[in-house]
Amino acid sequence: MSFLRWVSEKFIVEGLRDLELFGENANEASSESIASFSKPEVMSSFLPEGGCYELLAIIGKGFEDLMTVNLARYKPTGEYVTVRRINLEACSNEMVTFLQGELHVSKLFSHPNIVPYRATFIADNELWVVTSFMAYGSAKDLIGTHFMDGMSELAIAYILQGVLKALDYIHHMGYVHRSVKASHILISTDGKVCLSGLRSNLSMISHGRRQRAVHDFPKYSIKVLPWLSPEVLQQNLQGYDAKSDIYSVGITACELANGHVPFKDMPATQMLLEKLNGTVPCLLDTSTIPAEELTMSPSRSLANPGLSDSLPAGGLRPSNGDSPSHPYHRTFSPHFHSFVEQCLQRSPDARPNASTLLNHSFFKQIKRRASEALPELLRPVAPITSFEGSQPQDHSGIFGLVTNLEDLEVDDWEF
Repeated sequence: MSFLRWVSEKFIVEGLRDLELFGENANEASSESIASFSKPEVMSSFLPEGGCYELLAIIGKGFEDLMTVNLARYKPTGEYVTVRRINLEACSNEMVTFLQGELHVSKLFSHPNIVPYRATFIADNELWVVTSFMAYGSAKDLIGTHFMDGMSELAIAYILQGVLKALDYIHHMGYVHRSVKASHILISTDGKVCLSGLRSNLSMISHGRRQRAVHDFPKYSIKVLPWLSPEVLQQNLQGYDAKSDIYSVGITACELANGHVPFKDMPATQMLLEKLNGTVPCLLDTSTIPAEELTMSPSRSLANPGLSDSLPAGGLRPSNGDSPSHPYHRTFSPHFHSFVEQCLQRSPDARPNASTLLNHSFFKQIKRRASEALPELLRPVAPITSFEGSQPQDHSGIFGLVTNLEDLEVDDWEF
Protein backbone atom coordinates (compact mmCIF):
# COMPACT_ATOMS: atom_id res chain seq x y z
CA MET A 1 0.00 0.00 0.00
CA SER A 2 1.37 3.44 -0.94
CA PHE A 3 1.92 6.02 1.78
CA LEU A 4 -0.56 8.38 0.11
CA ARG A 5 -3.25 5.71 0.06
CA TRP A 6 -2.57 4.93 3.72
CA VAL A 7 -2.86 8.59 4.63
CA SER A 8 -6.03 9.01 2.59
CA GLU A 9 -7.67 6.08 4.33
CA LYS A 10 -6.82 7.62 7.70
CA PHE A 11 -8.44 10.90 6.67
CA ILE A 12 -11.66 9.54 5.11
CA VAL A 13 -14.68 11.64 5.97
CA GLU A 14 -16.54 8.75 7.60
CA GLY A 15 -13.62 8.23 9.95
CA LEU A 16 -13.57 11.89 10.85
CA ARG A 17 -17.28 11.87 11.63
CA ASP A 18 -16.94 8.89 13.94
CA LEU A 19 -13.71 10.23 15.51
CA GLU A 20 -12.35 6.68 15.36
CA LEU A 21 -9.14 7.40 13.50
CA PHE A 22 -7.55 9.13 16.46
CA GLY A 23 -6.85 6.07 18.61
CA GLU A 24 -7.97 4.86 22.01
CA ASN A 25 -6.68 7.79 24.05
CA ALA A 26 -8.52 10.33 21.94
CA ASN A 27 -11.78 8.41 22.20
CA GLU A 28 -11.37 8.24 25.98
CA ALA A 29 -10.76 11.97 26.01
CA SER A 30 -13.87 12.59 23.95
CA SER A 31 -16.21 10.60 26.18
CA GLU A 32 -14.89 12.25 29.34
CA SER A 33 -14.56 15.83 28.21
CA ILE A 34 -17.95 16.31 26.54
CA ALA A 35 -19.88 15.01 29.54
CA SER A 36 -21.04 18.49 30.57
CA PHE A 37 -21.51 19.87 27.05
CA SER A 38 -23.91 19.19 24.25
CA LYS A 39 -22.47 17.19 21.39
CA PRO A 40 -21.01 19.45 18.65
CA GLU A 41 -22.77 19.54 15.34
CA VAL A 42 -21.25 18.10 12.19
CA MET A 43 -18.40 20.34 11.04
CA SER A 44 -20.68 22.35 8.74
CA SER A 45 -22.98 22.12 5.78
CA PHE A 46 -20.11 23.03 3.43
CA LEU A 47 -19.64 20.30 0.88
CA PRO A 48 -16.40 18.28 1.12
CA GLU A 49 -15.67 18.49 -2.63
CA GLY A 50 -12.85 20.40 -4.29
CA GLY A 51 -15.07 21.45 -7.18
CA CYS A 52 -17.25 23.50 -4.82
CA TYR A 53 -14.39 25.94 -4.15
CA GLU A 54 -12.94 28.48 -6.53
CA LEU A 55 -9.34 28.96 -5.46
CA LEU A 56 -8.32 32.60 -5.70
CA ALA A 57 -5.11 34.25 -4.54
CA ILE A 58 -2.39 32.40 -2.65
CA ILE A 59 -2.12 34.33 0.61
CA GLY A 60 0.32 32.25 2.60
CA LYS A 61 2.56 29.24 3.09
CA GLY A 62 3.33 27.19 6.17
CA PHE A 63 3.80 23.83 7.90
CA GLU A 64 7.37 23.26 6.73
CA ASP A 65 6.37 24.71 3.32
CA LEU A 66 4.02 21.77 2.75
CA MET A 67 0.92 23.92 3.15
CA THR A 68 -0.46 26.46 0.70
CA VAL A 69 -3.13 28.88 1.94
CA ASN A 70 -5.65 30.14 -0.59
CA LEU A 71 -8.37 32.72 -0.44
CA ALA A 72 -11.31 30.91 -2.03
CA ARG A 73 -14.96 31.36 -2.87
CA TYR A 74 -17.48 28.71 -1.87
CA LYS A 75 -19.48 28.46 -5.10
CA PRO A 76 -22.90 27.39 -3.71
CA THR A 77 -23.19 30.54 -1.55
CA GLY A 78 -20.50 32.89 -2.87
CA GLU A 79 -18.99 33.15 0.65
CA TYR A 80 -15.26 33.83 0.90
CA VAL A 81 -13.29 31.27 2.89
CA THR A 82 -9.70 30.28 3.54
CA VAL A 83 -8.50 26.93 2.20
CA ARG A 84 -5.38 25.28 3.56
CA ARG A 85 -4.02 22.67 1.17
CA ILE A 86 -1.44 20.30 2.68
CA ASN A 87 0.64 18.03 0.45
CA LEU A 88 0.17 14.65 2.14
CA GLU A 89 2.65 12.83 -0.09
CA ALA A 90 5.44 14.94 1.39
CA CYS A 91 4.27 14.58 5.02
CA SER A 92 6.04 12.27 7.44
CA ASN A 93 4.09 9.87 9.66
CA GLU A 94 4.65 12.27 12.57
CA MET A 95 3.20 15.17 10.58
CA VAL A 96 0.14 13.12 9.65
CA THR A 97 -0.45 12.26 13.30
CA PHE A 98 -0.03 15.93 14.20
CA LEU A 99 -2.64 16.94 11.60
CA GLN A 100 -5.01 14.24 12.85
CA GLY A 101 -4.85 15.70 16.33
CA GLU A 102 -5.77 19.15 15.01
CA LEU A 103 -8.72 17.81 13.04
CA HIS A 104 -9.93 15.75 15.98
CA VAL A 105 -9.99 18.85 18.16
CA SER A 106 -11.71 20.90 15.46
CA LYS A 107 -14.46 18.27 15.28
CA LEU A 108 -14.79 17.98 19.04
CA PHE A 109 -14.93 21.71 19.78
CA SER A 110 -17.96 23.86 19.03
CA HIS A 111 -17.84 27.36 20.50
CA PRO A 112 -18.52 30.85 19.07
CA ASN A 113 -15.06 32.09 20.12
CA ILE A 114 -13.12 29.22 18.50
CA VAL A 115 -12.35 29.52 14.80
CA PRO A 116 -14.85 27.33 12.90
CA TYR A 117 -13.67 24.63 10.51
CA ARG A 118 -16.18 24.52 7.66
CA ALA A 119 -15.04 21.34 5.87
CA THR A 120 -12.16 18.86 5.73
CA PHE A 121 -11.53 16.39 2.93
CA ILE A 122 -8.96 14.74 0.66
CA ALA A 123 -8.56 16.10 -2.88
CA ASP A 124 -6.02 14.23 -5.00
CA ASN A 125 -2.87 14.12 -2.86
CA GLU A 126 -3.87 17.03 -0.64
CA LEU A 127 -5.69 17.50 2.63
CA TRP A 128 -8.04 20.49 2.31
CA VAL A 129 -9.06 22.35 5.47
CA VAL A 130 -11.68 25.04 4.94
CA THR A 131 -12.15 27.80 7.52
CA SER A 132 -13.97 31.11 7.58
CA PHE A 133 -12.03 34.09 6.24
CA MET A 134 -11.31 36.50 9.11
CA ALA A 135 -11.49 39.91 7.47
CA TYR A 136 -9.70 41.88 10.22
CA GLY A 137 -6.87 39.37 10.25
CA SER A 138 -5.17 38.55 13.53
CA ALA A 139 -4.52 40.78 16.52
CA LYS A 140 -0.83 40.55 15.61
CA ASP A 141 -1.62 41.96 12.16
CA LEU A 142 -3.41 44.88 13.81
CA ILE A 143 -0.57 45.83 16.18
CA GLY A 144 1.96 45.28 13.42
CA THR A 145 0.30 47.62 10.93
CA HIS A 146 -1.92 50.12 12.77
CA PHE A 147 -1.48 49.97 16.55
CA MET A 148 2.29 49.72 16.73
CA ASP A 149 2.51 51.11 20.27
CA GLY A 150 -0.44 49.09 21.49
CA MET A 151 -4.22 49.05 21.34
CA SER A 152 -6.65 50.90 23.57
CA GLU A 153 -7.50 49.26 26.88
CA LEU A 154 -11.17 48.87 25.94
CA ALA A 155 -10.34 47.12 22.65
CA ILE A 156 -8.01 44.76 24.53
CA ALA A 157 -10.76 44.04 27.07
CA TYR A 158 -13.13 42.93 24.31
CA ILE A 159 -10.45 40.80 22.67
CA LEU A 160 -9.28 39.09 25.87
CA GLN A 161 -12.85 38.45 26.96
CA GLY A 162 -13.37 36.44 23.78
CA VAL A 163 -10.08 34.58 24.33
CA LEU A 164 -10.96 33.69 27.93
CA LYS A 165 -14.41 32.45 26.91
CA ALA A 166 -12.72 30.14 24.40
CA LEU A 167 -10.16 28.98 26.97
CA ASP A 168 -12.83 28.37 29.61
CA TYR A 169 -14.55 26.04 27.14
CA ILE A 170 -11.30 24.35 26.06
CA HIS A 171 -10.25 23.74 29.67
CA HIS A 172 -13.65 22.31 30.60
CA MET A 173 -13.30 19.98 27.64
CA GLY A 174 -10.12 18.64 29.23
CA TYR A 175 -7.54 20.32 27.00
CA VAL A 176 -4.66 22.75 27.35
CA HIS A 177 -4.29 25.18 24.41
CA ARG A 178 -0.52 25.85 24.72
CA SER A 179 -0.36 28.47 21.98
CA VAL A 180 -2.25 31.58 23.11
CA LYS A 181 -0.75 34.63 21.41
CA ALA A 182 -1.85 37.61 19.30
CA SER A 183 -1.34 35.84 15.97
CA HIS A 184 -3.79 33.14 17.07
CA ILE A 185 -6.53 35.66 17.86
CA LEU A 186 -8.57 36.25 14.71
CA ILE A 187 -11.29 38.84 14.22
CA SER A 188 -14.14 38.43 11.76
CA THR A 189 -15.90 41.04 9.65
CA ASP A 190 -18.56 41.56 12.30
CA GLY A 191 -16.04 41.91 15.13
CA LYS A 192 -16.26 38.38 16.53
CA VAL A 193 -13.09 37.27 18.33
CA CYS A 194 -11.98 33.70 17.56
CA LEU A 195 -9.10 31.74 19.05
CA SER A 196 -7.14 29.56 16.63
CA GLY A 197 -3.90 27.54 16.96
CA LEU A 198 -5.73 24.28 17.68
CA ARG A 199 -2.75 22.29 16.43
CA SER A 200 -1.00 22.69 19.77
CA ASN A 201 -3.94 21.59 21.95
CA LEU A 202 -3.19 18.70 24.31
CA SER A 203 -5.73 16.49 26.11
CA MET A 204 -5.37 16.09 29.86
CA ILE A 205 -7.58 12.99 29.79
CA SER A 206 -5.91 9.59 30.05
CA HIS A 207 -7.74 6.27 30.43
CA GLY A 208 -10.98 8.12 31.04
CA ARG A 209 -9.61 10.28 33.85
CA ARG A 210 -8.44 13.87 33.95
CA GLN A 211 -4.76 14.10 34.85
CA ARG A 212 -3.57 16.68 37.36
CA ALA A 213 -0.63 17.58 35.10
CA VAL A 214 0.88 16.79 31.72
CA HIS A 215 4.52 16.81 30.62
CA ASP A 216 4.49 16.84 26.82
CA PHE A 217 6.42 19.74 25.28
CA PRO A 218 4.56 21.38 22.35
CA LYS A 219 5.85 20.28 18.94
CA TYR A 220 6.88 22.91 16.39
CA SER A 221 6.81 25.46 19.23
CA ILE A 222 9.89 27.58 18.48
CA LYS A 223 7.71 30.57 17.53
CA VAL A 224 5.64 30.43 20.71
CA LEU A 225 8.42 30.31 23.34
CA PRO A 226 7.94 33.92 24.62
CA TRP A 227 4.32 33.13 25.48
CA LEU A 228 4.92 29.80 27.24
CA SER A 229 4.73 29.67 31.02
CA PRO A 230 7.78 28.94 33.21
CA GLU A 231 6.45 25.49 34.12
CA VAL A 232 6.02 24.48 30.46
CA LEU A 233 9.54 25.64 29.63
CA GLN A 234 11.04 24.08 32.74
CA GLN A 235 9.94 20.53 31.80
CA ASN A 236 10.28 19.02 35.25
CA LEU A 237 8.44 16.20 37.01
CA GLN A 238 5.72 18.55 38.27
CA GLY A 239 4.52 19.17 34.72
CA TYR A 240 1.86 21.77 33.92
CA ASP A 241 -1.89 22.17 33.55
CA ALA A 242 -4.49 24.57 32.14
CA LYS A 243 -3.11 27.40 34.31
CA SER A 244 -0.18 27.56 31.87
CA ASP A 245 -2.60 29.08 29.34
CA ILE A 246 -3.45 31.82 31.83
CA TYR A 247 0.20 32.89 31.92
CA SER A 248 0.08 33.08 28.10
CA VAL A 249 -2.99 35.32 28.36
CA GLY A 250 -0.96 37.70 30.53
CA ILE A 251 1.89 37.78 28.02
CA THR A 252 -0.64 38.37 25.22
CA ALA A 253 -2.21 41.24 27.18
CA CYS A 254 1.24 42.90 27.34
CA GLU A 255 1.73 42.19 23.64
CA LEU A 256 -1.54 43.91 22.71
CA ALA A 257 -1.00 46.84 25.07
CA ASN A 258 2.70 47.51 24.36
CA GLY A 259 2.73 46.69 20.65
CA HIS A 260 5.32 43.92 21.03
CA VAL A 261 5.70 40.72 22.99
CA PRO A 262 7.79 40.65 26.19
CA PHE A 263 11.07 38.70 25.96
CA LYS A 264 11.16 39.56 22.25
CA ASP A 265 14.42 38.51 20.53
CA MET A 266 15.79 37.12 23.81
CA PRO A 267 17.78 33.86 23.51
CA ALA A 268 15.74 30.87 24.68
CA THR A 269 18.08 30.05 27.58
CA GLN A 270 18.06 33.61 28.89
CA MET A 271 14.27 33.74 28.51
CA LEU A 272 13.91 30.58 30.59
CA LEU A 273 16.19 31.95 33.31
CA GLU A 274 14.32 35.26 33.39
CA LYS A 275 10.97 33.50 33.81
CA LEU A 276 12.23 31.02 36.40
CA ASN A 277 13.84 33.84 38.37
CA GLY A 278 10.50 35.62 38.56
CA THR A 279 11.00 38.40 36.02
CA VAL A 280 7.47 39.71 35.42
CA PRO A 281 6.52 41.61 32.26
CA CYS A 282 4.29 44.64 32.69
CA LEU A 283 2.13 47.15 30.86
CA LEU A 284 4.14 50.17 29.72
CA ASP A 285 2.52 53.40 30.89
CA THR A 286 3.00 56.32 33.29
CA SER A 287 2.87 54.00 36.30
CA THR A 288 5.70 51.72 35.14
CA ILE A 289 8.01 54.14 33.26
CA PRO A 290 9.89 56.86 35.19
CA ALA A 291 8.51 60.35 34.54
CA GLU A 292 11.83 61.67 33.20
CA GLU A 293 11.86 59.02 30.50
CA LEU A 294 8.35 59.92 29.39
CA THR A 295 9.66 63.35 28.31
CA MET A 296 11.74 61.62 25.63
CA SER A 297 10.62 59.86 22.45
CA PRO A 298 12.00 56.34 22.08
CA SER A 299 12.94 54.64 18.86
CA ARG A 300 10.33 51.92 18.62
CA SER A 301 12.89 49.34 17.55
CA LEU A 302 14.79 49.93 20.81
CA ALA A 303 11.76 50.22 23.05
CA ASN A 304 11.41 48.41 26.35
CA PRO A 305 10.62 44.73 25.73
CA GLY A 306 7.86 44.94 28.30
CA LEU A 307 9.81 43.69 31.31
CA SER A 308 9.83 45.34 34.70
CA ASP A 309 13.08 47.21 34.04
CA SER A 310 12.85 50.82 32.90
CA LEU A 311 13.48 51.94 29.35
CA PRO A 312 17.17 51.92 28.37
CA ALA A 313 18.56 55.41 28.05
CA GLY A 314 20.42 54.44 24.90
CA GLY A 315 17.13 53.89 23.12
CA LEU A 316 15.85 57.41 23.70
CA ARG A 317 16.34 60.77 22.09
CA PRO A 318 15.36 64.18 23.51
CA SER A 319 12.00 65.40 22.34
CA ASN A 320 11.54 68.87 20.94
CA GLY A 321 8.65 70.91 19.68
CA ASP A 322 8.39 68.87 16.51
CA SER A 323 8.66 65.47 18.15
CA PRO A 324 5.57 63.45 19.00
CA SER A 325 4.80 62.73 22.65
CA HIS A 326 6.14 59.55 24.16
CA PRO A 327 3.98 56.67 22.88
CA TYR A 328 3.68 55.23 26.38
CA HIS A 329 2.60 58.52 27.96
CA ARG A 330 -0.73 56.98 28.86
CA THR A 331 -2.26 55.44 31.95
CA PHE A 332 -3.91 52.05 31.99
CA SER A 333 -6.45 51.40 34.72
CA PRO A 334 -5.45 49.70 37.99
CA HIS A 335 -7.89 46.95 36.98
CA PHE A 336 -5.86 46.20 33.82
CA HIS A 337 -2.58 46.12 35.76
CA SER A 338 -4.17 43.83 38.35
CA PHE A 339 -5.46 41.51 35.62
CA VAL A 340 -2.00 41.15 34.06
CA GLU A 341 -0.32 40.65 37.44
CA GLN A 342 -2.72 37.83 38.33
CA CYS A 343 -2.15 36.09 35.01
CA LEU A 344 1.65 36.28 35.31
CA GLN A 345 2.03 34.84 38.80
CA ARG A 346 5.10 32.61 38.92
CA SER A 347 3.20 29.86 40.72
CA PRO A 348 0.42 28.27 38.62
CA ASP A 349 -1.65 27.75 41.78
CA ALA A 350 -1.69 31.51 42.35
CA ARG A 351 -3.21 32.21 38.92
CA PRO A 352 -7.02 32.37 38.60
CA ASN A 353 -8.68 30.05 36.10
CA ALA A 354 -10.36 31.36 32.95
CA SER A 355 -13.83 31.33 34.49
CA THR A 356 -12.70 33.41 37.47
CA LEU A 357 -10.85 35.89 35.26
CA LEU A 358 -13.99 36.51 33.21
CA ASN A 359 -15.45 38.07 36.35
CA HIS A 360 -12.40 40.30 36.93
CA SER A 361 -13.07 44.02 37.39
CA PHE A 362 -11.03 44.66 34.20
CA PHE A 363 -14.05 43.52 32.15
CA LYS A 364 -16.55 45.77 33.94
CA GLN A 365 -15.80 48.46 31.35
CA ILE A 366 -17.44 46.33 28.65
CA LYS A 367 -20.96 47.65 28.04
CA ARG A 368 -21.81 46.32 24.57
CA ARG A 369 -21.42 43.22 22.48
CA ALA A 370 -18.02 42.83 20.82
CA SER A 371 -19.72 42.72 17.41
CA GLU A 372 -21.08 46.22 18.06
CA ALA A 373 -18.12 47.83 19.79
CA LEU A 374 -14.96 46.26 18.37
CA PRO A 375 -15.29 47.52 14.77
CA GLU A 376 -15.57 51.05 16.16
CA LEU A 377 -12.58 50.60 18.47
CA LEU A 378 -10.42 49.26 15.62
CA ARG A 379 -10.91 52.31 13.39
CA PRO A 380 -9.36 53.42 11.09
CA VAL A 381 -8.82 49.74 10.30
CA ALA A 382 -11.58 48.32 8.12
CA PRO A 383 -12.29 44.66 7.38
CA ILE A 384 -11.20 43.31 4.02
CA THR A 385 -14.43 42.83 2.13
CA SER A 386 -13.45 43.66 -1.44
CA PHE A 387 -11.61 41.12 -3.59
CA GLU A 388 -11.71 42.79 -6.99
CA GLY A 389 -8.75 41.79 -9.10
CA SER A 390 -8.28 38.46 -7.36
CA GLN A 391 -7.96 35.81 -10.05
CA PRO A 392 -8.35 32.04 -9.73
CA GLN A 393 -5.00 30.49 -8.76
CA ASP A 394 -3.30 33.87 -8.99
CA HIS A 395 0.29 32.79 -8.34
CA SER A 396 1.41 36.38 -8.00
CA GLY A 397 0.20 35.93 -4.41
CA ILE A 398 -1.89 38.49 -2.59
CA PHE A 399 -1.01 41.44 -4.78
CA GLY A 400 -4.18 41.07 -6.80
CA LEU A 401 -6.20 41.82 -3.69
CA VAL A 402 -6.82 45.06 -1.90
CA THR A 403 -3.65 46.60 -0.56
CA ASN A 404 -4.09 45.91 3.16
CA LEU A 405 -4.45 42.16 2.59
CA GLU A 406 -0.76 42.21 1.74
CA ASP A 407 0.05 42.92 5.39
CA LEU A 408 -1.70 39.84 6.78
CA GLU A 409 0.68 37.25 8.25
CA VAL A 410 -1.62 34.40 7.25
CA ASP A 411 1.02 31.67 7.59
CA ASP A 412 1.17 32.39 11.31
CA TRP A 413 -2.59 32.30 11.90
CA GLU A 414 -2.73 28.47 12.05
CA PHE A 415 -6.46 29.05 11.71
